[in-house]
Amino acid sequence: MKISNTRLYPALVLLISLGALGSAFTAQYVFGLEPCILCIYQRIPFAIAGALALLGIMRPNMARPIMMILVLVFVFEAGLAFYHVGVEQHWWASATGCVGGEISSNPADMLKNIQKAKIKPCDEVDWTFIGISMATWNVLFSTLLALATFVAWRVLARENKS
Repeated sequence: MKISNTRLYPALVLLISLGALGSAFTAQYVFGLEPCILCIYQRIPFAIAGALALLGIMRPNMARPIMMILVLVFVFEAGLAFYHVGVEQHWWASATGCVGGEISSNPADMLKNIQKAKIKPCDEVDWTFIGISMATWNVLFSTLLALATFVAWRVLARENKS
């Protein structure tokens, strides 16, 4: 049974997105690596990509425009991951306020809860593979995904012309 490219490419993106999210949740819940807020933000584009890919599988006539949107999603993801790498490397400070330190609040009833909660600093690298942080791997991975989805978009464009 041959699967057309209009269903194959979104199916591959769905599998890759689920794999990326599965890896993140496994690192968090199985291996105990606590994510910072930027780590959590980096999960959102993969969830969006998975939803778009599912739509592309269900509606093959929309596969080509969906692939172009996925290019933009993965470019955004690579940029977000690069921003996180910059925070890790202290090239710039995080705009999210997740670079260590205590949180304080004026309302007395919230103060105790907020002070008990420890926010994972975004500039703290918990795990590396061959000396490269997860955020750096995500820059490479997302850039490759952006390129791959662009190539898929071009292939679908050529198929529509013939």
